[in-house]
Amino acid sequence: MSSKPAITVTRLDMQRLEHMLEHLDNYDAAAEALEAELARANFVGHTEIADDIVTMNSKAHFYEENSNTEYQLTLVYPQQAGIEGNVSILAPIGTALLGLSVGQSIDWQTPKGKILKLTLKRVEFQPEAAQQYTL
Repeated sequence: MSSKPAITVTRLDMQRLEHMLEHLDNYDAAAEALEAELARANFVGHTEIADDIVTMNSKAHFYEENSNTEYQLTLVYPQQAGIEGNVSILAPIGTALLGLSVGQSIDWQTPKGKILKLTLKRVEFQPEAAQQYTL
């Protein structure tokens, strides 16, 4: 797997995610992975984040090279993950997508061990760009 790309996270998302982690009933490997991502992130204010970066509740389009498939995913908190197209921040792919900017790629290992290369093509909706800070 390649090295992880630099990521940028808003301080507001970081605070909300840390609060979520503190109140989890089951602090497992997924929670540890999210905490590791937050530890390596660059932080900016929620009004300073570029509009081409995946933040919480962003809807984004990704391209998977091996299958030539495009995906549209919305990065959400675990309680909203049951809706089609939503991916939980605690899912390995959700943790990996947080903070990516358009053009960046990640290698993601599926539960079956296959490596997929996902590239962020565009951010269709980002709450901060829409000045919706309560999502």
